[in-house]
Amino acid sequence: MSSFTKQPVIVPWDYSDMSKAALEKAIGFAESAAQIMVVHVTPYPAVSEPSVIWGSHSESDISEHLEKSFYKVIPKEQYPGLKFVSKFGDPGSEITHLAKEEKAGLIVISSHGRSGISRLLLGSVAERVVRLATCPVMVLRDEN
Repeated sequence: MSSFTKQPVIVPWDYSDMSKAALEKAIGFAESAAQIMVVHVTPYPAVSEPSVIWGSHSESDISEHLEKSFYKVIPKEQYPGLKFVSKFGDPGSEITHLAKEEKAGLIVISSHGRSGISRLLLGSVAERVVRLATCPVMVLRDEN
């Protein structure tokens, strides 16, 4: 299969089976894993959380833990050159900002298929990414 794009491909990651499927789909579109940038976005911790109050966990500590957790699921040897980054903030905004910053040619994102009131209450990261992105977005839905 020829590559979809020579530009970077962004894959949002939430440690679910669906995000793993999105990564595998993105690998199929890229010329090499080095084009793939996996991103996990974590909301800022609440100011009232004990780790924030006592300063026991910094953003760099959290980012390091997230990266180690990612490479336990996806060993570095599996996709040489694959990049993992973690961001803090609103997932939809951070994903699209990263895609714009990296001049991405594609975002491959999984959707958990929520609808109705649960989507209204929880929001949909995939929907927000589709609205905000300046590059094509492929949304993979969970059929369950």
